[in-house]
Amino acid sequence: MLAAAMVLAGLAALVHAYIFWLESVAWMRPSTRRVFGIASEDDARVTRALAYNQGFYNLFLAVVAAVGIVLLATGATAAGAALVYAGCGSMVAAALVLISGSRAYARAAAIQGTLPLLAVVALTVALV
Repeated sequence: MLAAAMVLAGLAALVHAYIFWLESVAWMRPSTRRVFGIASEDDARVTRALAYNQGFYNLFLAVVAAVGIVLLATGATAAGAALVYAGCGSMVAAALVLISGSRAYARAAAIQGTLPLLAVVALTVALV
């Protein structure tokens, strides 16, 4: 079950790294604007700094989870689990915050929160 937790946490980290790329690197692209429902280039320009900052939050969560995976893989179970819990738990919490703002974000919250939630559950089962 530990291997499953590590794979799920790794996939969650990849999703959040991709979100970082969308928000912090590709925000002004028409394809990215469509993903986030940004109506115009002017609207994207207005929200660019906010998206840039939010993208880095997603990257940092991915890095925390990834370092936790490495530590788990090298036998540092307590430290690795703590980081996977912190990274993935924060991803789940962010997904809950997203959907609490509007049910219109349910799909985005599911994309953002399902893999890390499964990682937390699998890690808990593995450690019990």
